Amino acid sequence: MSQAFLVERQGDTERWTFSDPATRNALSDAMVLGLYEATLRAKQDETLRIVVLTGAPGAFSAGGSLGHFSSAIGQPLQPGEDDPLIAMNRGFGDVLHALCALPQLLVCAVDGAAMGGGFGLVCCADHVIATQRSSFATPEVTLGLPPAQIAPFVWQRLGDAAARQCLLQGRVYRAEDAQALGLVDEVTHDGELEKGLQERLEQLKRAAPGAVASTKRLLQRLRGDVPDLRDEAAIAFAAALRGAEAAAGLSAFAKKQPALWASKQ
Repeated sequence: MSQAFLVERQGDTERWTFSDPATRNALSDAMVLGLYEATLRAKQDETLRIVVLTGAPGAFSAGGSLGHFSSAIGQPLQPGEDDPLIAMNRGFGDVLHALCALPQLLVCAVDGAAMGGGFGLVCCADHVIATQRSSFATPEVTLGLPPAQIAPFVWQRLGDAAARQCLLQGRVYRAEDAQALGLVDEVTHDGELEKGLQERLEQLKRAAPGAVASTKRLLQRLRGDVPDLRDEAAIAFAAALRGAEAAAGLSAFAKKQPALWASKQ
């Protein structure tokens, strides 16, 4: 298990923590792999009742880590060359699908920023608790990228109109605004996340684990599976990352400047 992704067992509850404060818990390959392996193990664990997904102090997750993509940004493929970015991006889609398929209750505890991929993870939760200082956004389009893998999950969680607001504008939502949107279920005062979380876990444990698993299966049948766009989304993301818009958008972001398309005409 990577030190950037920690698993702590407390009785019939596990806490899964993104732990890389220096990057605001940006989703590295090691984190994504650790999370995926944890979901596969949890799915087979009949003694596990609740999973709490959270981030080290200061952030939930700043979204995907583009450090290992840096050499590919704005660089088109050579004719006939297979793109490794496709498999890498699809892997995150696998994680999102696996989280939604967990038979246990999944609680996201958010203190700070939940951006991009972090926003997508929150959309997979059965219950979301956040502090007042938390913020939520899907800023990919402002960087010249499509929010490819998370789009179906944002759409299913929030509905078409709200999903369009988030995914096509990239605006930042405060915790209270995210609650009104339907993304967050409850908001605590800053510094009181743990207290609120423990109170919620106590309440959630009134539900029988077998009944929870059965009910989650029924709800999944009722609303239908999340549209499986993993391959299409991965191809779209990889193509965009190698294109001119992503090169310009990410360069502007690094320089803390507006992208060219955001400038006044």
